[in-house]
Amino acid sequence: MIHIKTGVATLCTSFFIYATAHAHSGVVLYGRVDQSLGYIHSSSGNSIVGINDGAILRSRIGVRGTDDLANGNAITYALEQGISADSGEQAVAGRIFDRQAWIGHKSAIGEFRIGRQNSELFYAGGAYDYVASTTFGSVRNSFGSLARTDNDVSYQSPRIDGMRLAVHHALAEDCVANNRCASTSQIVLDRTLGRYRIGYAGMVSRPRVASATEEKKRSHNFYATYDYGSGTIYGVFTSANNETGEALVTHATVDGNSNPLFHIYQISADYRFGNKVRVGALWGVISDRSGQASGARGANVGGFYEPSKRTTLYAFASWLKNDANAGFRFSGSAPPSANLEGSDVVGKSLIGFQLGITHAF
Repeated sequence: MIHIKTGVATLCTSFFIYATAHAHSGVVLYGRVDQSLGYIHSSSGNSIVGINDGAILRSRIGVRGTDDLANGNAITYALEQGISADSGEQAVAGRIFDRQAWIGHKSAIGEFRIGRQNSELFYAGGAYDYVASTTFGSVRNSFGSLARTDNDVSYQSPRIDGMRLAVHHALAEDCVANNRCASTSQIVLDRTLGRYRIGYAGMVSRPRVASATEEKKRSHNFYATYDYGSGTIYGVFTSANNETGEALVTHATVDGNSNPLFHIYQISADYRFGNKVRVGALWGVISDRSGQASGARGANVGGFYEPSKRTTLYAFASWLKNDANAGFRFSGSAPPSANLEGSDVVGKSLIGFQLGITHAF
């Protein structure tokens, strides 16, 4: 463990030295620290309070850059490590670059990348609701999404006439005895039309299991936004079968091959007071289409204050009501380290408050 921590510290120091020495060639050292005070109360009577990392975006440090070639071509890359800033630990044990580790080629026709990459469902979250599908405030976030994949090959088009296309395929390198391999494909189609934005982000994942009858996991997300001048209205519909994130603590139909189907309906809106203050509200429903009383519904109000271009203060008040067999709970960009579970969540109502700060550099 000492050797691992020493290696990580040495690597981060090397990042800083390298990025500073080569800043003229397009190398950028960047990062973000996001910390919040979270309080969660259950209708069971129990409560928890704690300092959590990553309410809006997980704390991280990284290096990204470009190497310009001839005729508008460039080599691009990113190496990014997540950090639990509340404890100083690596976000994911055993991974130095748990968030991103890819290299690509960019030209007039778009960008090709290979390596560990953020998912299109992750990027589309900014159009799902006013909290970018993170924080305690997003009911859609309580369901969860695939955030990133290994061994990923992707293409991202430039935005032409308002349209953008991106496709990913994570290669099937992880196999079991019967040669069933895990693979994931993604696609996003996004169109801006004046004040409107509409899009679709989809994912199909073949699970790494021995059973040949196991269904593929699917997540289909349709979203739309409208900028009405003083703010934005957001709407999202999700249809997914057993594609849940770590926000879910337990569920009656998750285990085995049941693959329950969920529909998620969510609407939210925000209002801007000048350039520094933004407030919003949200309502959402997670509907269990398998008929096993495993859905939820919730609401939120909150706001952001930006004292500078790099610093944001935020505060949210949220409510989430689980059906009798559902165990959905609040989450952020990362699952909060201080959270309730078990009988404090399943079939219970939750009230949550977040007060935090995020700073980018």
